[in-house]
Amino acid sequence: MDINDNIDSPFVMKVSFNKLISQYEKLINADNDFIAANAKRVIKIAEDNPDLRTGFSNPSLFKTYETEIAGLLQDTFSPLLTHNEIKTASLPFYDIIFNSSERFKAIVERAGVNFKLHIRNMEVDQRYIIACTIILNFCYGYKLNLKRPFLYEIPDENGVIRYYKILYNADFTEIIPNKNAPKISQEDYDELLDNFENIALWKEKFPPRSYSFKGFVISNIFDVTDDQSISNIKSTLIGENKRKDEGFMKDFHDIFRSLLGLNDVKVGFSIYNKEDDTFEQVYGVGMDSYLLHKNASLSCSEAMCSWSYQTLLKEKKFYAISDVDKFFKLSKGKAPQYVTLKNQGIKSAILAPIANDEGLMGILEIVSEKPKVLNSINANKLVDVMPFIVSAVERSKSEEGNLIEAIIQKECTSIHSSVHWRFEKEARNFIKDQLSGKAPVFKKIAFQNIYTLYGQIDIKGSSEARNWATQQDLNLQLTRLKQVLEAVYTTEHLPIYEQYIYQIDAYLKGLQKNFQVDSEQQIASFIKDDIEPILKHLYDRAALKPQIDDYFELIDNDVDTLYHHRKHYDDTITLINKDMASLLDDKQVEAQQMYPHYFERFKTDGVEHNMYIGESITKEDSFNPIYLYNLRLWQLQVMCEMENAYYQMQSGFPIALDVASMILVFNQPLSISFRMDEKQFDVDGTYNARYEIVKKRVDKAFIKGTTDRVTQKGKISIVYSQKEDEVEYLRYITFLQSKNYLDTDIEIVELQDLQAVTGLKAIRVSVLYHKNKHDKAFYTYADLMKEIKV
Repeated sequence: MDINDNIDSPFVMKVSFNKLISQYEKLINADNDFIAANAKRVIKIAEDNPDLRTGFSNPSLFKTYETEIAGLLQDTFSPLLTHNEIKTASLPFYDIIFNSSERFKAIVERAGVNFKLHIRNMEVDQRYIIACTIILNFCYGYKLNLKRPFLYEIPDENGVIRYYKILYNADFTEIIPNKNAPKISQEDYDELLDNFENIALWKEKFPPRSYSFKGFVISNIFDVTDDQSISNIKSTLIGENKRKDEGFMKDFHDIFRSLLGLNDVKVGFSIYNKEDDTFEQVYGVGMDSYLLHKNASLSCSEAMCSWSYQTLLKEKKFYAISDVDKFFKLSKGKAPQYVTLKNQGIKSAILAPIANDEGLMGILEIVSEKPKVLNSINANKLVDVMPFIVSAVERSKSEEGNLIEAIIQKECTSIHSSVHWRFEKEARNFIKDQLSGKAPVFKKIAFQNIYTLYGQIDIKGSSEARNWATQQDLNLQLTRLKQVLEAVYTTEHLPIYEQYIYQIDAYLKGLQKNFQVDSEQQIASFIKDDIEPILKHLYDRAALKPQIDDYFELIDNDVDTLYHHRKHYDDTITLINKDMASLLDDKQVEAQQMYPHYFERFKTDGVEHNMYIGESITKEDSFNPIYLYNLRLWQLQVMCEMENAYYQMQSGFPIALDVASMILVFNQPLSISFRMDEKQFDVDGTYNARYEIVKKRVDKAFIKGTTDRVTQKGKISIVYSQKEDEVEYLRYITFLQSKNYLDTDIEIVELQDLQAVTGLKAIRVSVLYHKNKHDKAFYTYADLMKEIKV
């Protein structure tokens, strides 16, 4: 019996702990007695059980060495975190797991006895090919980028499918060519670039069992059911506002550069006209087509050869050209697509069909002026985003021909439905002037006698949390670099290495005692300009290569630095903003049904919103102050609900942050106008500008005579200046207390004067919370924190 039985792979696999044990051998003489003793413990296990180091492929030995394996992996699988972390030790891409955390076991157990664990988005042939690309990277130094998220689909106890993302740590693996492994030449590599799906070719170059895989991988697994890491990119791509924004094309290029990990790619688009069998330039979107170049349209036979036509239109598959010059020569200059691309200086390209059930709608064109950087392998990275591009194109087609909407969108971007009528009126005037031969100007749009409402749910201590995350990341990165340089210095006693070690120590000390705004930039420049060039210079030295590889494994390719704690922070801010904005948007639907009003929100370190209500917005003789009072009460109630929703979601965020809510009351009617330069409404007039000053500064204001901020976690602060506002909001608070939204600890405080603004007061009152949606009990913030920790 052998773990390699019934596995079609270029690898002969052995489970070995050699590289792990080697790491402990480096620690045996550590200054820290605990670390040294622990290292000796691990080495003793290895010496008593040589199979664990030399490796084995008999699965029965997993049971034989179960205790010893657990002993070797004790540091990696901390018993303190076993009920929190989702982690396994296994062979990559196969369901051969020999050690796992208790939480992982519980997840699989809840899935039921009939559940079989397997990686969702990896077909058998792709598994073989991916193994081959790993060999190309590991043994031949080709930097193929085929990083796609691997997922488990696991039902919970209720049968609901949850998705888990797998991140492999391959620090403890070795790949060695066997005697039957053919040597891969540059010609072989170039051929493989254009044949990702040709499994026979890959097996010819990498015969089954031609390489030895020795070691194991640590799988760090994360629940990404609600994760929007990829969806955020896609939503930027297809969102209504983004698609029509003048900056959309720049965002479009950036998205695909990030997706493919390439800096110099450009993106184009062409529409397919089914009736005429032609490709056409996109009208009114501002996109280029690299397939059509300067032509407004071309018949399909003029744009591409019959084989590419068959691939894109009939089979609806990606068409990758890794080397335009090469294929131009092979086709003897007769294939139109190669001629067109070559004339534009394009060296590699991916043409991706945008198609739905009704057929082809267009071609997504990704091009580069470098050969081989775009190929049939990284074309597969488009698989996960193409459905969203299809949706975007479907919506674009449905919007064609709406000239008034195009004018509004060009001049003003997205317009709220409550004021759309006014922009439509001005757009008609714009078109009228244009047709009359006049120079059309989109005139100022203003609304008089408008009441404004402002609120925010702000993340408390976000700057401190960001600084802490930055310090932790930089500390870890500098510590790793110091370890590498110390290893370098032992082999080559150059004073410059000792100086760099001294500089790192100085930075580490500064991080602990004197972290400043520019510390991050200084350290990043030092690493990029001084240290990384040295590491690249030393990379060919066999003794140093593993440590240098270990260091660069820690570096995030997108941001070119160690991005762990900061990613947790950024992901948390993104999730908070997304969830709070989504809740507010849902609540706004019902508010608009009560009485139409203008609404806008902004995501910063939290979510802010403005609402404007008044006769001139609704265009009807129906406004009454009762609708203003109703909207104020609605706002206060929704802010309470957002506070509750946040703390119910908090446990699902990467890091725990607190929020504080504030409402600003301004009881005088204002005039607002749409600012064409900023594409948003703003208040008019000097007196009205006082409102904007207060809005921007008040959440940082102190209570008079103290150093306490007006906003406080667990409470809602209502800032106002007039006595009648105080009376009005105390009525609302009393009502919401009767509904158990708010506690009874009302306090009225005076605020210290702001620049040019005096006499502000605030009502502060604690929010009552529920642990979850079904919880009938009510808690103050302090009580809730105790309950959550219990």
